[in-house]
Amino acid sequence: MDFLLSGGAACGACVFTNPLEVVKTRMQLQGELRSRGSYQVHYRNVFHAFYTIGKVEGLAGLQRGLAPGLVYQFVMNGIRLGSYSLIESSGYIYTDGRVSTFKTTLAGAAAGVAGGVTGSPLYLVKTHLQSQATSSIAVGHQYQHRGMVHAIAAICREHGFMGLWRGSFAAVPRTSVGSAAQLSSFSAIKELVVDLKVFSKDSLMVSLSAGMVASVVVVLAMTPFDVVSTRLYNQPVDHLGKGQLYRGYVDCFSKTMRKEGLTGLYKGLGASYFRLGPHTVLSLFFWEELRKLYQNHSSPGRGQAREIDTSR
Repeated sequence: MDFLLSGGAACGACVFTNPLEVVKTRMQLQGELRSRGSYQVHYRNVFHAFYTIGKVEGLAGLQRGLAPGLVYQFVMNGIRLGSYSLIESSGYIYTDGRVSTFKTTLAGAAAGVAGGVTGSPLYLVKTHLQSQATSSIAVGHQYQHRGMVHAIAAICREHGFMGLWRGSFAAVPRTSVGSAAQLSSFSAIKELVVDLKVFSKDSLMVSLSAGMVASVVVVLAMTPFDVVSTRLYNQPVDHLGKGQLYRGYVDCFSKTMRKEGLTGLYKGLGASYFRLGPHTVLSLFFWEELRKLYQNHSSPGRGQAREIDTSR
């Protein structure tokens, strides 16, 4: 049940934040491996990008990749948050009755890797679809998929079933760093808020305030890995499935730094916050409240979920 609740919570957040994911993806691909001033800027900032995509492509453009995005969130976060919930309920993350930052970081990273690798094919398809744009505002390599099913079929036909996991190695640092930063900060802030009596233990504001802080931490920690991941997933490949722009993770990281500087690794930072901020707050809030709801209404005779004491 933990896995279903976690996946459902992430899907609820995804519906609202997918347009910002489209904006973030486009901004991360804009000016790829080009120095500042040597390329046309279609998207000046997150607000201009949102306006431009909406004006040129309409609402459908802002919701590109929603289908694989929803399935990805259900699979990835179902496994990630579900695994973390089981680890948390086992008592592993506590030392002497207190949340251990080290243990929550390890647990969050491990859960993130498991979810990221499993959901990698869906992230690949989502990235391809979200980068597809009208030619006048296109950035990055343009695939010609007609939808999620067509994209999966095309990739399997050209590169085999394992072609769906192309770039999955990029998911490991991205999801492990992001998950570790998110879940460790979320658990620590929840405990701090309750200890300081800022809000009562059962208040909705405990989850919301912890989620808001966690969103800042995760965006700052995760954006460079997210940029590299997006570019590796979206790059064109040859008939053998080998990338034509980057040989691998380190090569993408170093080329981006060399051609675009440190700011290249933080492209789309604003869009990342506007996307990850609400998504982190909403998904963690939904996750926490759905768990409470299930635990409060579960019948003892029908496999009641183990209570997770978030006040320790």
